[in-house]
Amino acid sequence: MTSTWNPDQYDRFRAERQQPFVDLLALVQPRPNMRVIDLGCGTGETTRLLHERLAARETLGVDNSETMLAKSSAHVVPGLRFERGDIAEFHGATSYDLVFSNAALHWLPEHPALFARLTAGVAADGQLAVQMPFNFDHPSHTVAATVAREEPFRTALDGYAIERPVLFPEEYAALLYRLGYRTQQVRLQVYAHVLPARDDVIEWVKGTMLTDYQRRLPADLWPTFMERYRERLLPALDASKPFFYPFKRILLWAQR
Repeated sequence: MTSTWNPDQYDRFRAERQQPFVDLLALVQPRPNMRVIDLGCGTGETTRLLHERLAARETLGVDNSETMLAKSSAHVVPGLRFERGDIAEFHGATSYDLVFSNAALHWLPEHPALFARLTAGVAADGQLAVQMPFNFDHPSHTVAATVAREEPFRTALDGYAIERPVLFPEEYAALLYRLGYRTQQVRLQVYAHVLPARDDVIEWVKGTMLTDYQRRLPADLWPTFMERYRERLLPALDASKPFFYPFKRILLWAQR
C-alpha cells in the first residue's frame, strides 16, 4: 500500500495542528547537548522547531511517508537529519535523551508493548513525550468506521475499520509507572476548533484519519466511499456557521 498522505491537505489547518505540538514541547525539560528522535516527523517543519528550541546536539526525524518526507529537505539544519522508516519497528537500539512523537502513535496497535519498546530507547534520566488524538468517538470518526463496514467497502477492506487503538489517560499513567518512569504528566485536553462550516470537518479528516481508508481501498471505490461518508456525516453535525469542532487529545510526558 502506497502512502496517501498529502502535505498540502494536512497543512490546510496548519495552525490548529501545530498547537498540540507546542503544548507537548512545553512539557519537555531542555538539557545541554540532547540527542533527540522524532517518531512520525511528517514534513519535518515541527521537528526543526523541536531541534532549535531544545538547542539539541543531534535530532533524527523518522517517517514512513515519502510524500511528507519530500518536504523535509527544506528544514535540514546542522545537527538535524531525516530518514524514512517505520516507527512501528523502533526498538531502542540507540538511546536518546528525548523520544518524541506528535500525532503519530495512534496509528499503531498494542500500546503497552509499543511503549515498552519506546522506553528501551530512552536513556537513563531521559524523557518521553507523546501526543495522540483521542477523538475516536466523534461522528467524524465513527461514521467512517460505519461506512467501512458496509458493502462494497467491507469486502474491499477485508473487514477492516479503524477502532480506538489509544488507551485512556489513566491507563497511560499506570503504564508509565510500570515502565519505571519516576515522574510523569498525563492529560486529556480538548482543543476548540472553529471551522467555517461543518463541511470543513471532512477536509480536516481527509488530511489524517481518512488517508488510512484511502490507501486500503481500490482507487475506483474511494470516491464512492467519500460520497457515502459525506451523506452520513453531515446530517450528524450541527449546521450552524461557523462550526465548533471539539477535538480531544492525550498529551503525556515522563522522565526515567
